Amino acid sequence: MCAPFVTSSVREGLSRRGFLGAAVGCAAVASVTAQQQAVRLPKGFRDVVDLTHPFSPALPVYPGYKPVQIRPRFAIAQDGFAANEVTFDEHTGTHVDAPLHFVAGGVSAGRLPVDRLVAPLVVVQITDRAAKDPDTLVTPDDILAWEKRYGRIPAGAFVAMHAGWDARIGDVDRFLNRDAKGTMHAPGFGEASARFLVSERDICAVGVDTLSLDAASAQKFVAHVAFLGAGKYGVELMANLATVPPSGATVIVGAPTHEGATGGPARVLALV
Repeated sequence: MCAPFVTSSVREGLSRRGFLGAAVGCAAVASVTAQQQAVRLPKGFRDVVDLTHPFSPALPVYPGYKPVQIRPRFAIAQDGFAANEVTFDEHTGTHVDAPLHFVAGGVSAGRLPVDRLVAPLVVVQITDRAAKDPDTLVTPDDILAWEKRYGRIPAGAFVAMHAGWDARIGDVDRFLNRDAKGTMHAPGFGEASARFLVSERDICAVGVDTLSLDAASAQKFVAHVAFLGAGKYGVELMANLATVPPSGATVIVGAPTHEGATGGPARVLALV
């Protein structure tokens, strides 16, 4: 996500919080280590759950972006083969936010080390609270409560917020949840939880079932700056988090690889 008006706030946030130097350092390391050893998948998983929304013109999009456009270019009856032309903004559908999305010189989606694309999946559920307060945030207390029940977050984990927002996907107005002034309201990670995860826990990425890592009403994108500025990546608009366990699953993120990708649509799967 991020509409054109966020540029100045992002620049200010990066400078104020001192993330830029660290992020550029992460970018340099990742560019060297992009070719990793083969990733070992867990043995004995029972099921594969698709955490991806179907990519279609019906998807809600962040303000400033155009809906997905799909146009037939060739047809079997006339041309002997079928092919479509698909037009979309990078940050559309279930998609990756790479560090480059918010950090000049940061790692692009195509340069994310492959061993960070397969990770232990942690699902922090805030559905009950989100149903009552769409502006609620994931807090450090939510993370500590998860750990009290399931143990410390595993090294290299992908931490996902489950707010129940994917249940709204068929109703764009309900998903965007605008008030009378046009401000959207949906949950996200708070600054305190973002800082906690990047400084106190060894995570590789975070995910949300909303359009943004930050709360939809946020004026400054503090969670984006904290996560992406620390060299982590995000996945937004995830689906079906209610169908995977809070602990014990493995996530696989099919990140885009086009040149200079600040992000892009991804196929995200959970091995349960």
